[in-house]
Amino acid sequence: MTAVNIFDLFGYQFFQNALLGGCIAAVACATVGLFLILKKEAMIGDGLSHTAFGGIAIGLLFGINPLLTALGVSILAVLAISYMRRKGIAPSDSAIAVMLALGFSTGLIVISIANGFNVELFSYLFGSILTIDHADLMMVALLGLAVLLFVGIFRRELLSMVFDEDDSRVMGIPTRTLSVAFDLLVAVTIVLSIKVIGTILVVALLVLPGLSALKLGLSFRKTVLAAIGFSLASTVLGIVLSATLDIATGGLIVFTSGMFFVFTFVYKKLG
Repeated sequence: MTAVNIFDLFGYQFFQNALLGGCIAAVACATVGLFLILKKEAMIGDGLSHTAFGGIAIGLLFGINPLLTALGVSILAVLAISYMRRKGIAPSDSAIAVMLALGFSTGLIVISIANGFNVELFSYLFGSILTIDHADLMMVALLGLAVLLFVGIFRRELLSMVFDEDDSRVMGIPTRTLSVAFDLLVAVTIVLSIKVIGTILVVALLVLPGLSALKLGLSFRKTVLAAIGFSLASTVLGIVLSATLDIATGGLIVFTSGMFFVFTFVYKKLG
């Protein structure tokens, strides 16, 4: 495809929707993902993304917007994980594993009931940003705004909890409530990213930009901006290359993000 053809893409509505939805998801994932890395809880992103698969299958079976059912199932999973942690029923990683297994197995059962694995479900597993419609875009925008508002308002409290949760509690910060609220935020972020990259690879968009930014050894504010920059660059490059080369968008976004991580790792070693 020539350069003119590439620029022509920006005139199409579907491509504008894809870029806008992808950029919103990229900013939300980079911001939330950085806190997840610092809290050493990246695996909750992986667990919730697989749990959301059950919600997507339920939505498709009953003709409901799969993103709404995925959001509902993910929120229930977060509350269940929090309950198991608080009551000592299971440690954090085991609680996440339980909900991951329940969510994914629910999805498999629903697929069997529906007599098969259809193309639409496949698109939610691996993402289909180039097919995002106006309703999906509005939902992604609203969820993305909610995520950024929460992090913007509670960033100091979240940062304090990251470095010392006990001291934060003594200082009067409601750590338990904020911890549950943050996990709900992770669930929302995953749901808004499903159309971009799919449930299987979404954890990569949560983790890789933040890891790349942390390799640069910057201040916290600059690290947040660097993570957002890496995430936006990966997403835009992935979408543009996908549209021009006809290669899976989710794979290209994650591969590009992985390359940024490799470059920053090498830069750190050489520096």
